[in-house]
Amino acid sequence: MNVLSRRAPTPDCSSCKYRSMRMFCNLDGDALADFESIGTQMHLPKGAVVFQEADPCDAATVICTGQVKLSCTSRDGKTLILKIAMPGDVLGLGAVISGTEFEVTAETIEPTLVKKIRRADLLGFLERHGQASMHAAKALSEEYKAAFFDARRLALSATAAGRLASVLLDWGRMASCGGKEMRFTLGLTHEELANLAGTSRETVTRALGRFQKDKLIEIHGSSLLVLSPQGLEHLSA
Repeated sequence: MNVLSRRAPTPDCSSCKYRSMRMFCNLDGDALADFESIGTQMHLPKGAVVFQEADPCDAATVICTGQVKLSCTSRDGKTLILKIAMPGDVLGLGAVISGTEFEVTAETIEPTLVKKIRRADLLGFLERHGQASMHAAKALSEEYKAAFFDARRLALSATAAGRLASVLLDWGRMASCGGKEMRFTLGLTHEELANLAGTSRETVTRALGRFQKDKLIEIHGSSLLVLSPQGLEHLSA
């Protein structure tokens, strides 16, 4: 993996704009100071593999900026894109706590800054701080709920356009961090977006064109702006 990395004994987590909007990093006092003292920050280019499915879990990875694609592969080589992880998400948390292998492969889809925390350091941190342990439990609960809703979307959405609308809406909400503007970098190809939405590349291309014509979204280069969350919500219902 071609990365630029640096030791980060005191990364400036306290001024991070995402901290209050994501569960795991939203710590106070001694817990935040301790969290700042552990881990290694790494600047990863687009296409860097953070970790591979089925590899032994040696660390958890916190996304500070950028986006990471999570996927899994079947025995016959078919790849399924599960989700796009955003700033504040903790990758590999469940595997760290359970001591198992990584369940997915994580790959950056744009230049990304991450903080990698060794398993022993993270477990020690969670043992020292009850608040951090509770936040870790809540973060895992949110992952479970997200997986449930993703499965529900694929199984119950009546149309491919509805599934794609749901993907874009969820992506926009995560990127906005509670703000009004839902703008994000669409770092997937149409083929990959089709994989995520459970449809075909041709359908994705047609649907994106229709969404733009109907003023539901606006695309400039790789930047996508959700103009009508209500319209996408109506399609995905």
